[in-house]
Amino acid sequence: MMQHNDSFYDWLVKVAARPIVDETRGRVAARARATAPVGEGDYKNGIKETSKMQERYIGLVQATDPKSLIVESKTGNLARALRGSRRGR
Repeated sequence: MMQHNDSFYDWLVKVAARPIVDETRGRVAARARATAPVGEGDYKNGIKETSKMQERYIGLVQATDPKSLIVESKTGNLARALRGSRRGR
């Protein structure tokens, strides 16, 4: 029977994944900014990157402008940025 090393999985989720998550988060944010509708530039300038630790390390790309919900409902910019930022695409 195979035994799992819990401390290894904790390290993998909390430490080893950080550079991968940070790189991916940066790629998604850059693509979202590059494809954002310009207008007055508030939406584009309001695209922010953050990270936080929950049970695992996660990266967030958020649109913080008050009109972001309207822009997202019409364009789907963040969702398209996420799909389009996969490695090799």
